[in-house]
Amino acid sequence: MDGTNQLAGRLGSNVAKLLLQGNHVTIVNCEKIMISGSRKNIVKNYKTFLEIASILHPEHGPYHPRRPDTMIAKTIRGMLPRKKPSGWAAYKRLRTYIGVPSGLGSSEKTVFETAKITRSSANYTTVAELAKEVGWN
Repeated sequence: MDGTNQLAGRLGSNVAKLLLQGNHVTIVNCEKIMISGSRKNIVKNYKTFLEIASILHPEHGPYHPRRPDTMIAKTIRGMLPRKKPSGWAAYKRLRTYIGVPSGLGSSEKTVFETAKITRSSANYTTVAELAKEVGWN
């Protein structure tokens, strides 16, 4: 799957369905996936999410992703029944990458038509922009 100009939630739900059907899914260009909504609100909500930590021992988690590929993987993980064996097996069949790895450069990439953005890309925030706001280099 190519994540360029795809909405994160719609892409994630379609990928979760494919994973539960037993397919192996690889998502490339995770940094170009779009999030709808105001950039200010998206960043504020994610920074609030980053404040969640263990009261007794914060080093023990929970750990919050700051890389675009792990953000998308965790988004999809939330759409799977991960406490069931079928959901855990489905999550293992998922691969996410920043950019396109050299081994996947020549393979054909598919796109979900229902997950494409409908307005100008200026109305959306990319996952890379969110990641840079919260500490990804």
